[in-house]
Amino acid sequence: MQLYAGLVLYGVSMALMVRSSLGVMPWDVLHQGLSRQLGWSLGLVTIVLGAVVLLAWIPLRERPGLGTLSNVVVVGLAVDAALAVLPAPGGLAGWVAFGASGILLNGVATAAYIGVDLGPGPRDGLMTGLVRRTGGPVGLIRTAIEVVVVATGWLLGGTVGVVTVLYAITIGPLVHVLLPRFAVAADDAAAQPASSASGSGWRSRAASRASRTARP
Repeated sequence: MQLYAGLVLYGVSMALMVRSSLGVMPWDVLHQGLSRQLGWSLGLVTIVLGAVVLLAWIPLRERPGLGTLSNVVVVGLAVDAALAVLPAPGGLAGWVAFGASGILLNGVATAAYIGVDLGPGPRDGLMTGLVRRTGGPVGLIRTAIEVVVVATGWLLGGTVGVVTVLYAITIGPLVHVLLPRFAVAADDAAAQPASSASGSGWRSRAASRASRTARP
């Protein structure tokens, strides 16, 4: 339940940033650019590109989980549904409110779906796969991917703005703070009453996942 709630909220957060007109998340710059060029909905582009990125996992020998496959479909459906009902805000105050709400909600959504530990999103898996195969630093590979994605999306007509920059700066710290609150201990069902040692164990795993978080 937490997985799908997180993925739906992720799609809603994407829609809020789109409606803010102040920029979108780095990967959504590419999604938006492709959407404008192809005439497809943002959600459909998100689903198709997610599937294409998932194919890149094959040579990287990454293994998708339930969360990975669900991410490909649910986020795209959710963003289209949210865009269908969310009105465009009027004026600067509305744009800022939508942009800030989108970033904060995205942090909650990311922590919720990563917290169940059922597999990363296709784009995060691409990054972690490249890190594992090349031995390069996470920060460098993440930055390189997102620079290419943003530049390509911008050339195709995607929106780059203050929300894009603020998202890139804040999403990591946000998820790092929120993830321990959403992390689900893998052995909850069979565990005895929680001790401080077992609690610190799953919180350590949560912190580790947060440190690798790139994006949904």
